[in-house]
Amino acid sequence: MNMFLRSLIERLIRTGNLTVIDHKGRSASFGDQSGKRVTVAIHSAHAERAITFDPVLALPESYMNGEIDVLEGDLLDLLEVIYKNAPTLDVGAFWTRMADGFRHGLRRLQQFNTTERARRNVRRHYDLSRELYRLFLDTDLQYSCAYFARPDMTLEKAQLAKKRHLAAKLALRPGQTVLDIGCGFGGLGLYLARNLDVDVLGITLSEEQLAIATERAQQEGLEDRAHFELRDYRKLGERFDRIVSVGMFEHVGVNHYRAFFDKCATILKPDGVMMLHSIGRSGPPSATTPFIRKHIFPGGYIPALSEVLPAIERSGLEVTDVEILRLHYADTLKHWRQRFLANRDRIREIYDERFCRMWEFYLAGSEAGFRWQDLMVFQIQLTRRNDTLPITRDYIGVAEDRLADADEHRPHSPPATPTRKRTTS
Repeated sequence: MNMFLRSLIERLIRTGNLTVIDHKGRSASFGDQSGKRVTVAIHSAHAERAITFDPVLALPESYMNGEIDVLEGDLLDLLEVIYKNAPTLDVGAFWTRMADGFRHGLRRLQQFNTTERARRNVRRHYDLSRELYRLFLDTDLQYSCAYFARPDMTLEKAQLAKKRHLAAKLALRPGQTVLDIGCGFGGLGLYLARNLDVDVLGITLSEEQLAIATERAQQEGLEDRAHFELRDYRKLGERFDRIVSVGMFEHVGVNHYRAFFDKCATILKPDGVMMLHSIGRSGPPSATTPFIRKHIFPGGYIPALSEVLPAIERSGLEVTDVEILRLHYADTLKHWRQRFLANRDRIREIYDERFCRMWEFYLAGSEAGFRWQDLMVFQIQLTRRNDTLPITRDYIGVAEDRLADADEHRPHSPPATPTRKRTTS
């Protein structure tokens, strides 16, 4: 192992039990040997050099390319050792600090998400094979943080609880119009239309999501209550009683926060309510990790609340409730990762080994970020008037209980049907 990489690991790993085997078969141990033993093998000098100069990008890329393997423990165990030691790292290597500073300086350029660029970015991730998503998501294809009201919940029940939680905060009344910005595979919109007697317009930039959501509405006979379109939020002109957006704000980009909330304020009726559900960070503003930006979510960014709230204030919308979901997404990702690994052979048939390793790191890295770093999920409730909603939060629990009781006696919607096999470009 080159002396620079060894020095970097020695400075980082103070606790834990990490063994690294270099490309020549030489072994070195790091940490205080406490906890679970994790052994990593680096198979090439190229990977050693790359990790030395840019570990944040090179570690996941080396794993993705088969230049690194975890021989004892698993990927999540390795990331636990790294992330639990990261806060104790006093001075990183000069070149790694330079790389991080460079990325932070470029983040606004990287998030310049015009309408066409946003569409391309979305298609990179969400227009993958439908079968892929069915192999690791719940049966309703909810691709966002679940709500574990109880720790023993199944993924399906926790995702259903998430939909109830959002519906309760929207304070819906029969006959109202609802806009779902970034509707995903249609599960939330269909739930609202089916269970709360409202008219839903779901918009997405993903053709695959649009096709699935439309098929599901037709299968359930809900075409007259739930309609889905391929549209950008900036092109909307209609007005709505309610707006909900789940897992889409991460793709807006910090340059466009003001435009996003200004548009929402314009199309939300005077007595309307909006719910924004998004991944966020509890720490200060940062930059998207280079692996995620390059390989998973181009143009994506996880905001700090200090970046979001000023844009809301300038739009004229009023914040009426903020809830922070801390470990809910870590537990959601744990379920996704377990299901992904259980179906890994089939996923490799759809794509290839490199794709599987890329997504393994994405899922494990995301779970680790919510468990041991500063990632969380925020739900912000917004109105245009301060007298739109009750002055206590009691109505939320009452509505959730009512919906839960109804869900117990209602058959669930059918899962989405499979589609053609796709391959990556």
